[in-house]
Amino acid sequence: MGTVSLPATWVYALRLPHDPRAARVARMTVRAALHSHGRQEALEAVELLTSELVTNAYRHTSGPASLRLTALADGRLRVGVWDSHPRIPAPFGEPPWDRVPRVPAEAEGGRGLHLVQQYADSWGGWPLGDSPLERGAGKLLWFEVSGRRGEKEREIAT
Repeated sequence: MGTVSLPATWVYALRLPHDPRAARVARMTVRAALHSHGRQEALEAVELLTSELVTNAYRHTSGPASLRLTALADGRLRVGVWDSHPRIPAPFGEPPWDRVPRVPAEAEGGRGLHLVQQYADSWGGWPLGDSPLERGAGKLLWFEVSGRRGEKEREIAT
């Protein structure tokens, strides 16, 4: 009898209702998937950024969202979040990506997109539905984190 090894690539997809608990459900899903595949080194960054994108989808739309977590063959993790609003915010849109508005120190929110710039290795976004019949299909925002990112952060901290 041979042993079974898990594939290096895998995908998890989750449909999220327009609900304030959606970010928590997304974090729990990401945490469970990464733990089950032995990818804890990227957990903090992926969990944080996923939570930010799903929270923004809830706050800025009135419809559902979808989450897709993909392990790529080269060790990177890609997270995509779809929502029904067509506007692509900085830093996901066209260059220059540094046009994320400054947030006043006393503000309670607005720092999530800065976190993407700090913790993701790459990111992007595109509107969905180019034809007039498909307008309003929303957008997909994505980011990638390499498996080595956690190691780099630990080295910097020491």
